[in-house]
Amino acid sequence: MRYLVTGGAGFIGYNLVDRLLADGHEVVVLDNRQSSSPLPDHKEAIYIDGDVVDPPPIDGTFDVIFHLASVASPPRYLADPIGTMRTGSEGTRTMLERAALDEATFVFASTSEIYGDPAVHPQPESYFGNVDITSPRACYDEAKRFGEALTHTFHRQGLVQQTRVARIFNTYGPAMDPHDGRVVTNFLVQALSGQPLTINGDGKQTRSFCYVDDLVTGLLLLADSGETSPVNLGNPAEMTINDFADIVGRIVGETGREYLTLPMSDPALREPDISRARAILDWHPTTSLEHGLARTIEYLRTLQA
Repeated sequence: MRYLVTGGAGFIGYNLVDRLLADGHEVVVLDNRQSSSPLPDHKEAIYIDGDVVDPPPIDGTFDVIFHLASVASPPRYLADPIGTMRTGSEGTRTMLERAALDEATFVFASTSEIYGDPAVHPQPESYFGNVDITSPRACYDEAKRFGEALTHTFHRQGLVQQTRVARIFNTYGPAMDPHDGRVVTNFLVQALSGQPLTINGDGKQTRSFCYVDDLVTGLLLLADSGETSPVNLGNPAEMTINDFADIVGRIVGETGREYLTLPMSDPALREPDISRARAILDWHPTTSLEHGLARTIEYLRTLQA
């Protein structure tokens, strides 16, 4: 099969491309290199430098389009809020139009951020969310919400018969940019460098962390499923940021902690309800946090060598 992966040079995209190539597929990557993985491009894939908002011509037709293009870390989308919103809106439209032309399956990479600072916990797909559209973070949250709405609209209008929406929760693993500003890379890089872990707020906010190999498996199962409604993909093993810092300290060694001001609209709770993923895809994460962190630390150490 022939796949187009937008954002395929980024963290999740890199791992997805790796799996698709290992499975014997032909892969074309469209990426503007705004948030690329530090790892080298896959030699077996075709890479096209360009932006999904105004993509260059791409020859041939595709069986599946994975639309992963977007910055995803708060420091990066806050640095380019308008570009982030254009990627989620105009960029999603151009890729849906390409899926319609090719009669391809379209997989939209949405996010747990569409739930905002949730009043329902854990978060099922039926929850509409609690997003402050006046917050600086809304540039990312609302871009993804619009992308979901546009994907469903193309499907309802009969323009793209096979659409999928993956609501991706916190994910980590090899190919992450060590300087992307998210908590896993922040903590691991700081600990490996002997620096104190920087914690926003009091550290009592919760997150759940899914290893990237598990996520990629979920994305591929979703693509093949025929399910057009949103599906949460994440690890339901919730913990506080303080608890996560304890785990990093046990694995790497304690380096102290520094507590910072909590950013505006930072979610207090985050845990996926993956009941639908279990029922529809027969999917759940299988990689323990300790094992996944060990692999991620090994990767980060190779970058430092």
